[in-house]
This record gives sequence, structure tokens and C-alpha cells, in this order.
Amino acid sequence: MIPTLGFDGRRVLVLGLGRTGQAAAASLAAGGAEALVWDDSATAREAAEAQGLKLADPSRSETWENLAALVVSPGIPHLYPEPNRWIAAALDRGVPVDNDIGLFFRSLGQSDWDSFDTPPRVIAVTGSNGKSTTSALIHHVLVEDGREAQLAGNIGRGVLDIDPPGDGGVVVLELSSYQTELARALTPDVAVFTNLSPDHLDRHGGMGGYFAAKRRLFSEGGPDRAVIGVDEAEGRFLANQLSEGPEDMRVIRISSGTKLGGPGWSVFVRKGFLSETRKGKQVGSIDMREIAGLPGAHNHQNATAAYAALRAIGLGPRQIEAGFKSFRGLPHRSQRVGEKDGVTFVNDSKATNVDSAAKALAAFPRIRWIVGGQVKEGGLGSLSNATENVVKAYVIGRHAAETALDLGDLPLEVCETMETAVARAAEEAEEGDTVLLAPAAASFDQYDNFEKRGEHFARLVAALPGVTSAN
Repeated sequence: MIPTLGFDGRRVLVLGLGRTGQAAAASLAAGGAEALVWDDSATAREAAEAQGLKLADPSRSETWENLAALVVSPGIPHLYPEPNRWIAAALDRGVPVDNDIGLFFRSLGQSDWDSFDTPPRVIAVTGSNGKSTTSALIHHVLVEDGREAQLAGNIGRGVLDIDPPGDGGVVVLELSSYQTELARALTPDVAVFTNLSPDHLDRHGGMGGYFAAKRRLFSEGGPDRAVIGVDEAEGRFLANQLSEGPEDMRVIRISSGTKLGGPGWSVFVRKGFLSETRKGKQVGSIDMREIAGLPGAHNHQNATAAYAALRAIGLGPRQIEAGFKSFRGLPHRSQRVGEKDGVTFVNDSKATNVDSAAKALAAFPRIRWIVGGQVKEGGLGSLSNATENVVKAYVIGRHAAETALDLGDLPLEVCETMETAVARAAEEAEEGDTVLLAPAAASFDQYDNFEKRGEHFARLVAALPGVTSAN
């Protein structure tokens, strides 16, 4: 656990009692604060009391007396579409509002660091798509290389749950916009921006607010190195804002598909080869075509981000390449779950929006596409230019018939259930085909979350006669 510093003997209220809130309360108490907790759910409050946590009802004026801070869980809105009522009360009273990420950064440095040969470092990854894979890939390479590393934040453990890092230790954080938008301290050693595409726009008041939430990771504390994906205008703008000029080596520009040059530091993948250049000269390369766990342009972008971050803390190209080759991917993200007679089955249940689905569709040559679910605003019409590799679509979801209308002239079959879709795709698939679950939609019409949806797909594939595991 990372004890929260700066609140010794002071009262702090934690709002929201999920994993994040419980860890924040324990961390505050470990640091000497009087940790108070609240959740609007009576069930959550009962569970908290059973664990010995001290409830404090924010509807009572005495709860706010001498309150040093309000620490909120990431799912609670503080501005758009409208502030939570207790956050609004804190704003009215001038009580500082923070989250667990802010507590982590203000508290990470410990007194024993003075005796370390190499101070611990933090690599923080944000962006719309690929941040989980990028974070996991960085962590995997570090562990494979024998380094002390911990994975936390929006993936792995909560940031305050991790162990205090040791000499030379690295903490890898995946940070969502919900986490970066409110943290009062954001001071990673290396910060990574993968890409930007529309998501969570109601929470951030539009695309500008969404980008601003991501940008805070780079503007609030100023990382020693910034790794910036420049395949979108926002990334190019951010790289420009952070750089003092083309030669500024504090900014590493990355791209999937575009050759980058110039006098600065860049990493890009083109035609299956990752290249690192500095001062106009190539200083490292990896043949990505040989790396099964990172298929497709979107995973190549993840690889450029991970490679750049690892190079920024001193790993060599061959160390990174070795880690890449042993990486098997994350569950539900271009995860190969089975093979049969030359047909590969891939679980990309995390492709919950059209942008991530389009990237999955570009990763394989002949696709039997399982698509559908709770389709987000805008529908699937924008995917029409991304389906050239699709042999046939198998549409699932409670509103599968309506979803099918968005797919135009694409050969398709309305299946509604995952069972039917997997069975029909497997029956019709030929050698060289990929049966790909990339729903381009949320899961909530039929599943609790995208993980449950992906797990169901994987179980159905494993039950098919003759299928062998791809792991």
C-alpha cells in the first residue's frame, strides 16, 4: 500500500466505495488521516461498515466541518453532464476535490528513496484506444527483462494498492480520462498519449473537453519524456505544444503507418517494420511481422508507444524485441483463442466503438465478423469504409435486425445470440479465414460487461469440435 501523505490528523471524505474508494480510504488511514466514507448505495455502506470504515453522511452539515478534502471515485461526474450533488456541495464550500491518482502522485516518494541507486520511475499511459495493451506490454517487457515492475491504475491493481517501489522499480499506470481530468497531482517520469477518437463525450462536454482531460497528464506536472501519437491532429498539436523545437528530445513522436523523420526522436511502424530514429538516423528496428501477439496496425501503434517509453528509461532495442516476442496479448483485445483447420478465432470484445472495431477489421485478411450489441450514438455506418476484409458479418444483440441495416450491402446474417453467430461463422469459415468478435458496440444489452461477452465467445469456440487453443 502507498500511504497518503499530507493529511496527518485531518478529516478527508471518500465518496464512492468501489475498489478505488476502499483503497483510498485505507491509504488515507495509513497516512494518519481520519478517513470518512460515503456511498449513495445502502448496500455499499453496509459493506463498508462491516469492514470497519467510518461512515459520514454528506447531507449533514457536521460532515463538512474542518474537511480537508473530498476524494471521489472516477465514475462520479464532477462537471458534465452535471456535477454529482456532493461534489457540487464541495465546490460551493471550497473543499478541494481530488481522486486516488492525485493522492498517489503526491504520496509516492518515500524517505528511503535517498538510499536507492536508481529512484523508482512512473510511466503513465493515456489515450482513447490501445492504452491497456500498451501498458501491459510495457510491464511485460520490464518483467521479462528482470526488472521490478508493477501494473496499476485502470488495469491491474488500484494505484494506492501497490507496494512501494524499490530501488530501480517502475510503476506502469493506465489512466483513463476520468482519472486524469480531476487529479490534482500528475507527475509521471514518462507520459504516453496513444491516440484520440470520440468517446465519453457527455462526461467531458464534447470532444474539446475530452482532449483537455487527456492533455492534463502532460501539462499539470511536466513529464521528463512525452511519447505522443501523431496520427491525429490532436496528437500533433500536443507534441507541438510540448516541444521547444524540432530537435527537442524530450518529445518522442510515434506513428503507425507514417514514416517520421527530422532532427528529433521518433518511432514508427511502416510495412511491418518498427524503426527508431534520432537526429535523422535510424538507431533501432524490429520486424513486427514475426510477432504473433501484436497483429495489425492498431497493435503496431501500441508497440511504438511501448517501445518509445521503454527506450526513454534506458532499455535497448534487443531487450524490447525479446519482450515483444513473448507477449501473448490481453484478454478481449485481438486475443487469439482457438484454431481449427486453418481458421483462427480472435476475441476483440474490447472493441466497443467503431474506431477500435475498424482497427481490428484491418488486422486480418479474410474475416467472418461477429458484430453488434448496444450500439453507440452514430450507429455503425461509418464502418462502411473499413469492411473490405470482411467476407460476411454475423450480427448479434437484442436489436440485431436494426443493427444489420447499418451495414449496407455487406453479406450478413442476423443471428441475435452469440451461440448462433459462433456456430454459423465456424460452419462457413474456410482455411485462411479469421472468425473475429469485434462488436463495435457496448455489451450491456446481453452481458454485464465486455469481459463477460468475450469469455462467452471464448467458451463457445473452445467447445467447437476439433478446435485447439491458440495460446
